[in-house]
Amino acid sequence: MNSLQVTAVPAFTDNYIWLIHGARDSDRVIAVDPGDADAVSKALRQDDLQLAGILVTHHHPDHTGGIVELIETFDVPVYAPAHEVIPGASVRVGEGDNFSFADLELEFAVLDLPGHTAGHIAYLNQEAIFCGDTLFSGGCGRLLGGTAAQLHASLSRLAALPITTRVYCTHEYTVGNLMFALAVEPDNSAIEAHLQECQYLRSQGRPTLPTSIGVELNINPFLRVKMETVKRSAERHAERSLNDDLAVFTTLRDWKNHF
Repeated sequence: MNSLQVTAVPAFTDNYIWLIHGARDSDRVIAVDPGDADAVSKALRQDDLQLAGILVTHHHPDHTGGIVELIETFDVPVYAPAHEVIPGASVRVGEGDNFSFADLELEFAVLDLPGHTAGHIAYLNQEAIFCGDTLFSGGCGRLLGGTAAQLHASLSRLAALPITTRVYCTHEYTVGNLMFALAVEPDNSAIEAHLQECQYLRSQGRPTLPTSIGVELNINPFLRVKMETVKRSAERHAERSLNDDLAVFTTLRDWKNHF
């Protein structure tokens, strides 16, 4: 049974702000990438919750736009990437840093995951990773400051996590990503089955997230660049031979950009 309790707060058109509940006190929460202060404040009021901290993965406004307003109301620490400019940041963290909210019995390790942006980070605990816009269900982030080599390396790190690790990314892109994944691997029954499940969830107004590393290894083409089916499909799209995993990854990322 999962012990980590996480609540999804929808924001804008397709963002999720995650509220991580304290293991000791579930009424106190940590907000991840609060781009919309009003959405967070409403969720806190509705469920009678108290904000205990903020975690930020990268600098884009849809992940940071609510921070200043929230900390004007709540005197809480804001953990943010060391190499990006984040409004309201109070604790700069990067690769190898570990910290805890001792009164909540929550601990996190920080991973540098450049690619989507140059200074993107993620927060890992024993059960889950909060990875911003690096890994999506069925997909990955665009290159908006980092390089394809960086993003491929970052995704490879995530792929090596335990398969039970829950993945909390911050956009509801799953159905569209899986349609692309099927274009890459049309005979992959796992993708087809997961697409049907996610379409049903969305029809009910429910999130398709979190996903897990184990699920993504079976359905996500960006984690499957070593698979011969993915490589052949990328080569057909590129109309040339692709000599290594990075070339396959780069082709897939460009293909997805125009899909």
